[in-house]
Amino acid sequence: MIKKLFPLFVVALVLLTGSVLYIATFCPCDRIPGVALLGEDQVDPVVDWTFANEAPLCQLQVNNRLLPHSINLNCMSGEGELFISCSRCQGKRWSSIALSYPDARIRIGENVYPVKLERLTDPGALDRSWAARATKLQQFGRDGDAARPEHWWSFQLVSR
Repeated sequence: MIKKLFPLFVVALVLLTGSVLYIATFCPCDRIPGVALLGEDQVDPVVDWTFANEAPLCQLQVNNRLLPHSINLNCMSGEGELFISCSRCQGKRWSSIALSYPDARIRIGENVYPVKLERLTDPGALDRSWAARATKLQQFGRDGDAARPEHWWSFQLVSR
């Protein structure tokens, strides 16, 4: 019986290993998180992030003590500042890590930038980020006119 199941075990192990390697190499993919971001590392500090509005999505990599965690999300620039945001962010893995370990990396296009994340709590700063979000959504043909909900979080990203 064990001899008959061994080939199935080997096939399952190869498929699992291949899936993990694919995700670790090519993701984040849609809603599947990834590990370390690949891309051209940029070392020069960025002062004006306006170019981020040309990218439909960005990828953010946060780092805890064990393993990098990367996701797809919307990034937007307003007045040269760079923001990321999420709805109902409390308790999400990436935002929890970001609050404890603010050093991160963001991929915009093919380039990866080292950044520091700062959660915005000031209503004026949140309004600036929300306005940048609305402008970017409209640029891509989506409605950005809704009022900012209370459960919406935003982080400002600064080059490090």
